[in-house]
Amino acid sequence: MVGRAAHRETGDRGPVASSRLSPLLALAISTRGGRPRISEEMRTLIRRLAAENADWGAPRIHGELLKLGFDVSERSVARYLRRVPRRGDPASRWSAFLANHREAIVACDFFTVPTLTFQLLSCFFVIEHRRRMILHVNVTREPTPAWVVQQLRDVFPGDGPHRFMLLDHDSTFDGNVIGFLKATGLDPTRTAIQAPWQNGVAERWVGSCRRDLLDQIIALNERHLHRLIREYVDYYHNDRIHDALEKDTPDHRAVEPKPSAHATVMSTARAGGLHHRYSWRDAA
Repeated sequence: MVGRAAHRETGDRGPVASSRLSPLLALAISTRGGRPRISEEMRTLIRRLAAENADWGAPRIHGELLKLGFDVSERSVARYLRRVPRRGDPASRWSAFLANHREAIVACDFFTVPTLTFQLLSCFFVIEHRRRMILHVNVTREPTPAWVVQQLRDVFPGDGPHRFMLLDHDSTFDGNVIGFLKATGLDPTRTAIQAPWQNGVAERWVGSCRRDLLDQIIALNERHLHRLIREYVDYYHNDRIHDALEKDTPDHRAVEPKPSAHATVMSTARAGGLHHRYSWRDAA
């Protein structure tokens, strides 16, 4: 009886003692050496740094986190990076390439315009990225590789400041065109198929030309369209304000201060009266 009672007593104390020790053990485990778990804020930031900098590994990201005051180990960063499914955005990397080389980049492209008699004319142009200047524009009814080479020869007679030529997969840009570009020291860089955003500077100029001019007129023939586009290019270079150029024009339009208290604003018709330029004029 005594043995059984003692056994029961001892058996009863076991769970009691165990229940009293469990919180202590948990506290001991939680306070042992090591770093705390990565917070949600830090995980979000690691994903952001990895996405915005595709070539950064754990050491670079860890160093940046330390400079921001985060207490985290490089090993923890590396372990979490393995869970990030995608490193970097191709669009942002392409944009970075364009921004870092804009002084050396030119682009060419075609766009079509119907005439009064339903003929389809092709407009070819070359635009530089630095100031969005139109280096060349011409119109033809039959664009051929030989014709394109002649246009490029007029723009790039020899060694110049440009190093990259952006162009799409138009069949007119064949081996003869590519060969000429390489011979003049240009690196022909084709954009991806059905990716006009990769040649955004050229695409935006086409959009501006259509909104500012082509949607307002009817081209009679090749000569008529060529004259209208040349007049528009002159307006585009000297008068039209561009957001991408910090409200300036490609050819640097100077700020014109008011010359006198009695000066008035006068307008000058541009692009056949579709647009106007405004300037000060002293009262007579």
